[in-house]
Amino acid sequence: MDLVNDFSGVRTGPLQPGDWVTLTDPKGKKHSVQLQPGKTFHTTKGGISHDDLIGGPDGVVVRSVGGMSFLALRPLLGDFTVTMPRGAAVVYPKEAAQIVMAADIFPGARVLEAGVGSGALTLSLLRALGPTGRLWSFERRDDFAEIARRNVNTWLGGEHPGWQVEVGDLVTRLEADAELAPELDRVVLDMLAPWECVDAVAQRLTPGGVLCCYVATTTQLGRVMDQIRTHTGFTEPEGTETIVRGWHAEGLAIRPAHGTSSHTGFLVTARRLAPGVVTPLRKRRPAPGAYGPDYTGPRPPWVTNAE
Repeated sequence: MDLVNDFSGVRTGPLQPGDWVTLTDPKGKKHSVQLQPGKTFHTTKGGISHDDLIGGPDGVVVRSVGGMSFLALRPLLGDFTVTMPRGAAVVYPKEAAQIVMAADIFPGARVLEAGVGSGALTLSLLRALGPTGRLWSFERRDDFAEIARRNVNTWLGGEHPGWQVEVGDLVTRLEADAELAPELDRVVLDMLAPWECVDAVAQRLTPGGVLCCYVATTTQLGRVMDQIRTHTGFTEPEGTETIVRGWHAEGLAIRPAHGTSSHTGFLVTARRLAPGVVTPLRKRRPAPGAYGPDYTGPRPPWVTNAE
């Protein structure tokens, strides 16, 4: 197995034992298979011998015993993350791509991630960080952390030298250990209540650093944006949603694809201000009733109790 030595998980050269391949049938259904000498992958149209693939090139077509053709390719990172074993739901490729760009993850950066889940976003972060970056991944559940470790090591072919998994509550761990993730360039929060962690991570973020939160519902979206405003040490947060729509194009039949990857979550991003600097007061007033008597969340400093 020729593994590119940059901790990206990219493999080149002939297919080797231990390699993962994606087998795609004529209807587009995909199967993820790890090659092992002497093994057979069984389908409804007969088996496919692993030995027919081992030693051959990437991107070949093999036939099952029953005569069905399958395209065999090494999986891309996006293919692997949606088919790998999981304990928690994964961050899908379209969000992972947006997070890497929105948080401006760069080679050699110092990044904190919470929670790690099954490791899907972790893989995208590690690829962008390269071998010289540092990533601290926090996860409350030990079983999820173990699944993430296995998935990351499987894809990378070993342990990343700059990756550290921490099991426990993020705020508690940071408060107890001042040397843990002492200075950060970026923070990515993928958790149920990221607003509870804003104060803690703000103390570790360098001026100009980026905070990026991934949440699933509009309630979470509003709560975390108001908490960032209430902190006053960040720029005005920006909330976005990413929707990807595929297209079918064949001859004159050009139309949107039937399957659409629509809403999966929201991203909230903001940048850390310098020590002692507070967010300038907004000139635009909130909408009438935005912080009415039924609102129980954090109130930015420019909002009075009467509003």
